[in-house]
Amino acid sequence: MDTAVTGLTFRDATDADVDTLVALIESAYRGDASRAGWTTEADILQGQRTDPEGVLAVVKSPDSRLLTVERDGRVVACCQLERRGAHAYFGMFAVSPELQGAGLGKVILAEAERQARLTWGAREMHMTVISVREDLIAWYERRGYRRTGIMTPFPYGDERFGIPQREDLQFELLVKELGQDVPGGHARGLRP
Repeated sequence: MDTAVTGLTFRDATDADVDTLVALIESAYRGDASRAGWTTEADILQGQRTDPEGVLAVVKSPDSRLLTVERDGRVVACCQLERRGAHAYFGMFAVSPELQGAGLGKVILAEAERQARLTWGAREMHMTVISVREDLIAWYERRGYRRTGIMTPFPYGDERFGIPQREDLQFELLVKELGQDVPGGHARGLRP
């Protein structure tokens, strides 16, 4: 296994992690630093991706978890899990740009799906992705997510989410069915 995905520690974020997580999320998506990875949105959005208040709200919410991933004591990735009835929502996903492309993202996504299923009994994982991000959508499709064609508007005029550089931005809902646990600890349809 690649050294980028070994030695990972998963834990829930705390209030003390907020500034570190904001910096991580910003570095993965916005500005010149984000261009070191492939998840950059720098060409379609400027300004901030999130802020301390938004991250703290996820940390404090009783129906959310901000899964924080560390390697060698350093935060290298994070993702939000939110319980929404029979499904979970996946968001705020960020991997340090210098570690992107080494398989870390798919390990974290799989762990997030596992935790949503085991912790909340989630039957599906939902997420929204900016519809013009074809490379990112294709990455999720290779991991079992399907495009629904259900779109929601981008919050133009609300700079908390960035400053759009084009007029055709919207979010598409992606959905993946999660196998349910059965005796023996394995998800239905998945082999050990």
